[in-house]
Parts: sequence; C-alpha cells; structure tokens
Amino acid sequence: MAQHKSAIKAHKQSVKRVLRNKATKSKIKTFTKKVEELVKLNDLANAAPALRIAESTIMKAVTKKVLKLNTASRKVSRLAHKVKSLEKSVAPAG
Repeated sequence: MAQHKSAIKAHKQSVKRVLRNKATKSKIKTFTKKVEELVKLNDLANAAPALRIAESTIMKAVTKKVLKLNTASRKVSRLAHKVKSLEKSVAPAG
C-alpha cells in the first residue's frame, strides 16, 4: 500500500477515474447496442435518432480522454455505415 501522502492521493484519484471511465464506456456500449438492435429490426425511424445520441456519447468520451479520437471515429463510422445500409435497403429502388 502507498505510504506517502502524494501516493495515497494519486491512488484515490486513479480509483475515481477508473469508475468514471467505466461508466462512460458502459454508456457507449449501451447506446451502440441500441443502434445495432434497431438496425437488425429494420427500424430506420428510430435508428437514425439513436445513432445521433450514440455518436454524441462517443465523441464526449473523446473530450474526457476515455477514448482516443481514431477509436471513436471508427466506432461512429461503423455505426453510421450500418444505418446507411439500412436506409438503402428500406428505400424503394429507382
């Protein structure tokens, strides 16, 4: 266990950060799953707004340094691609 005051404080801070980061990552996973589930159900009307919420949550994680920008961009891109493919399949041909 840490002996010095500064080490004790650093440990307390790291514990707080871990909990905050876990909550943020959990939120990201939840919103991502919601979008993917709506895409599976071919529910375009609800998938598009859910994508906006998921994208916002993912990018907020970047500002809080929970995720790196490239990781967040990749996640958003993959979700957007799924919703976009849903738009193509639902839209009438021609």
